[in-house]
Amino acid sequence: METRHEIAGLDDIRLLVDTFYQRIQADELLGPIFNERIQDRWPIHLEKMYRFWQTVLLEEYTYGGRPFPPHAQLPVDHEHFATWLALFTATVDELFTGAKADEAKWRAGKMAEMFEHKIAYIKQNKFNIQ
Repeated sequence: METRHEIAGLDDIRLLVDTFYQRIQADELLGPIFNERIQDRWPIHLEKMYRFWQTVLLEEYTYGGRPFPPHAQLPVDHEHFATWLALFTATVDELFTGAKADEAKWRAGKMAEMFEHKIAYIKQNKFNIQ
């Protein structure tokens, strides 16, 4: 029985974000990094992620932040980004189908690639981004 459906509204964004970050928190590699940084602020982080993906996928402009600076000093490398992207892709594929699901995976891949390159550049050049 097919339970996957199109990403059509904020409830779908919430399902995607909540499911994905439950998997992040439980992941051996990523969980400790996210849990150390976010600590007891998970509800705030999730709300921000709802707004981010609502803006990106639904073109409902509720996010106005700068996504990279909070990630700039994270102790991460290619393995972390590959794991993050694999978890995101698996979550989308298990829950959703259609053009918005494909767009979510494409955009996540581009973000992971950009963040990975920027963090590597910062590490190589010993920049401190706040």
